[in-house]
Amino acid sequence: LGKFGAVFASIPFPIFAALYCILFGLVASVGISFLQFTNLNSMRNLIIIGLTLFLGISVPQLFNQSSSPSRPGYVHTKAGWFNAFLNTIFSSPVTVGLIVAVLLDNTLEVEKSKKDRGMPWWVKFRTFRGDNRNEEFYTLPFNLNRFFPPT
Repeated sequence: LGKFGAVFASIPFPIFAALYCILFGLVASVGISFLQFTNLNSMRNLIIIGLTLFLGISVPQLFNQSSSPSRPGYVHTKAGWFNAFLNTIFSSPVTVGLIVAVLLDNTLEVEKSKKDRGMPWWVKFRTFRGDNRNEEFYTLPFNLNRFFPPT
């Protein structure tokens, strides 16, 4: 692994930074592309997206501002491991956004808004046989499906 690590260490910093920009831009755009199956005219979905973005940015900012070398973080209990656990979770924008989005999406008018949430589109991909395109995309090369059948 030493030679492999040396290859990464030899990459110039501007190239490494450019690769990071491309990688994280791609990850963000793929995440946003999941919204194409939801009804963005629904007030429910707009509230969920807005609160997720706002709280995902503001809550970690609050937790990061309150931490310093003299004060370990925003949460103060007698259990140090619990403090570190909660301060770490709520200092991450992605984690806070995920928690808020999952909580709101699964509690606000779930039964009435299945179509607005995009659930009918995802149903056909829950099983391998749900869509005829699955076999084209997920088959093994060199006809190895004879030995390893899909589930």
